[in-house]
Amino acid sequence: MTPKNPPDYLTIGRILAPWGTKGEAKVEIITDFPDRFALLDQVYLGEGHTPYKLERFRRHKQFALLKFAGVDDPLVTSELAGLFVEIPVREAMPLGPDEYYEHQIIGLDVWTAEGEYLGRVAEILFTGSNEVYVVQDRGKEVLIPALKEVVTEIDLAKGRMIVRLLAGLA
Repeated sequence: MTPKNPPDYLTIGRILAPWGTKGEAKVEIITDFPDRFALLDQVYLGEGHTPYKLERFRRHKQFALLKFAGVDDPLVTSELAGLFVEIPVREAMPLGPDEYYEHQIIGLDVWTAEGEYLGRVAEILFTGSNEVYVVQDRGKEVLIPALKEVVTEIDLAKGRMIVRLLAGLA
């Protein structure tokens, strides 16, 4: 498999509703790095990736409150509700060793340590304790827990993941 191209943008939030009377937006945080909003000058909204200059960011409970330059009316902000807040992939936060972005995992070919092809990662399930990779091949599905004792190698350059299956997974 040839490694796939990364997406152009990564989603870091979703606008829920206006906040207050000055045009701020209440945003659901969809990133493991919520403080990254403070580092941004600009974000991109919607399918067309319309650029919006970020004037201000602050946290409120589990949400981000964003103020976009030139958006000073809650009625205008309400028109943005439902849009995803995105950044160019080149502005993604660097990850540590053995950490990966979702788009890097989806599409990897999965092989057992013994050389058996299991299929391709089609989806990632986010459970309370650990992620689970949904591996599919010709109508067959295997759920692989994202644990170090199960996932022994991820080679992005070769587009593959090597796993050691626990009893009952295959």
